[in-house]
Formats: sequence, structure tokens, C-alpha cells
Amino acid sequence: MVSPVTVVKSEGPKLVPFFKATCVYFVLWLPSSSPSWVSALIKCLPIFCLWLFLLAHGLGFLLTHPSATRIFAGLVFSALGDAFLIWQDQGYFMHGLLMFAVTHVLYASAFGMRPLALRTGLVMAVLSGLCYALLYPCLSGAFTYLVGIYVALIGFMGWRAVAGLRLVGAAWRWTELAAGSGALLFIISDLTIALSKFCFPVPYARALIMSTYYAAQMFIALSAVESREPVEDYRQSKAN
Repeated sequence: MVSPVTVVKSEGPKLVPFFKATCVYFVLWLPSSSPSWVSALIKCLPIFCLWLFLLAHGLGFLLTHPSATRIFAGLVFSALGDAFLIWQDQGYFMHGLLMFAVTHVLYASAFGMRPLALRTGLVMAVLSGLCYALLYPCLSGAFTYLVGIYVALIGFMGWRAVAGLRLVGAAWRWTELAAGSGALLFIISDLTIALSKFCFPVPYARALIMSTYYAAQMFIALSAVESREPVEDYRQSKAN
């Protein structure tokens, strides 16, 4: 088991560009009422830095670790989703929703189906159902179904991220804690978006959405570092 102190020493310097880019976003705080390519770039910049964070471990690392490759692909679709959401008031909200739906499918695939953790899945299913029940009276038209599908996908992703989490014992791994924390923060961020857009104004919504979102993506990217299986083990697990 790798200690958290070792992780901070080895991975912290690689995350410095991400922290700087995140600070730039919050310091500039460009108005969302005036979307532009500059505001899209500033918003996506921390995600670009997470691309570089994974690439800093070597292209060979990504090519030999399927879960890390899928997390990298999820970050690519996240950046596309961020860009679309800059122009959500101009009719691109659904496009952003689709990009993040693909992201959650990729993340869930990266986290894998072992262990299955059916009880955890049941808890996540109940929580997802409650979230959708909260949003349902506020939805209309195609969003009634699209938001339901999205809630199911992010709930499934959250289940797979939390399923392997063990906080005690020799089997404890910091990457599983990072994955679970990232998934839960992502759910909080997206629930805040949905409540603010469809139901009622959420105080300090943008600050809450973006802070939890960037933290979520950072933790999920970190979970790929000590990747679950190299390609050889991955193929063997598929064959069994």
C-alpha cells in the first residue's frame, strides 16, 4: 500500500499546472452571461492540465493500462461538455449533457465491475431515484427522459467508483478513495446544476458547481495513477 504522503510527494508537482489553471478560472470569474471562446478556454484549461497530468506518466502508461486510457478519454469528453455548456443558453445544454453522459460511461468502464458490491449498488440506486424524484416536477419535454437517463448513468458511475472502496485493512488503496471521492463530488456538482437550471436558484451555484467539479475531475484523474490492471492482467480477467 502506498502512503498518502508518498502520493503527495510524487504526484503533487504534476498537479501544479491544474491548481494554477483552477485559480485563474476563479480569479478571472468571466461573466457567464457573455459566452466566448476565451471563457470556454479558461473554463476548460484545468481539464487540459489533467490531460497533461496523465500524459506526464508516459504514453506507454496509458497504452498499457486500459482504465487510465478510459479516464483520459473521459476527460476529453468532459472538456467538450464544458465548452458546450458555456453556450447552454444558446441551445447547447443538451450537447453538453450528451458529452458528460459519455464521460460517465467511460469512467464507469474504467472503474470496472469488480467487486460487484450489490448493496452499494442498491444504495446508489435509491439515492439516484430520490434525486430524480426531486427534479421530476421541474422537468418538461425531452428533459423529462434525458435527465432520467443521465441520473441513471452518473448513479451507475458512482456505484462503480465506490464499490471497491475499503477504508480499513491491508487491502486499503488510496486510488479507490480518490475514485469514490471524485464520483460523489461529481454527483453534487451535477445535482446543483440541475436544481439551479430546472427548479430554483441555488445560492452561489456557480462557485459550488465549479469547485466540486474541478475537485471531482482531479480525484478521478488521480485514481488512474496506480491503475487497477496493466493490459496483460486486464486480458486475463476478461478471459476468466
